[in-house]
Formats: sequence, C-alpha cells, structure tokens
Amino acid sequence: MRKIGSVLLPLLLIIGISSVTAPGSEAAGPETPHSPPAGESRQLTVYIDRLHLQANGGDIYVDPIRWYTGKEADDVFAKYEPDAGIDGPPDGYYIVNEDERLEHYPVAKDAEVRMQIYDHTGNIADLDIVWNEKVSLQQFGELLRHKEVLDLTLFPYHLTVENGRITKIVQQYVP
Repeated sequence: MRKIGSVLLPLLLIIGISSVTAPGSEAAGPETPHSPPAGESRQLTVYIDRLHLQANGGDIYVDPIRWYTGKEADDVFAKYEPDAGIDGPPDGYYIVNEDERLEHYPVAKDAEVRMQIYDHTGNIADLDIVWNEKVSLQQFGELLRHKEVLDLTLFPYHLTVENGRITKIVQQYVP
C-alpha cells in the first residue's frame, strides 16, 4: 500500500475493524468475485495474482490498481509523496494500490494477450522489449508460472472486460 497520512491509516483501521465486528455485517473475503452486467465493456488495470486455465478459458485473480500518467500522475504523486523532493514520478507514471483485496474474473478461451517483455529463452541476457507481442492464453499461463528470470506478476496489466469475461490482457511495460 502506498504511503497514507498518519491520521488516515488509524481511521481506516477503526472503520475496518468496526465493519468486521458490527452486528449483522459480513466482511468481504480475500477474493471478491466480480463481473459487470452482460453487454457492458470496461477497462481495468491490475496486478495479476494468478491465472487458472481450463478448456473453456479460465479464471484470473487480480489486484485492481489505479494507473496514472502525465499531469495526472504528477498531481497524484504530489498528493501521496509530498516530501519526495521531486516534482513528479521519476518515470512519468504513478500507481496507487490502496486496497490489495483480490477480485476474480472469468477469462474467455479466445482472450487476446499482448506482451511487451518476457522470458523467451531462460537467459536474462536475452530479455528484450517487443512491443505488443501476441502470445496465446496458454503460453501466458506458462509465462506467469516461471519467475526465475522475470516475474511477470510484478507488471501492471490492462484488461478488457466484455460481457462479464476478460477478452484482452495487455502487459504494461514499466522501466
């Protein structure tokens, strides 16, 4: 979680504890299933926790984040990092992840996957950026499991959700 003011964190803890202990309240589990209504399409930026593949597609568990670039990234950076001593985020983007609760989505079996960088050979010296390289969903599942050379779960991904299913996964390159 990004830095939160000394007043806000205790307040969030009190609210969190009271919602768990309040009579009749039900605390959300660590994985919240979520699907938009049929016909709705939307974009979501996430960290991928895990992907389970089956013949009909699969299930993906993600940690939604807020991704900022440009002037908006500068403004949000100034809000969260007021004592950083610089005017904006060093690489031109800023990520806010205040809630690390996982969400679950079904993945379409024909989901498109686009990668920017991944381990092609098992040798770190061979890592190279190939913009929007198409890989199969099955290959993506394999790549996520192999973390020896490059851990792909450390990258943000932009997901397209259509009719309640993930139809596109695009890795966001970060320097």
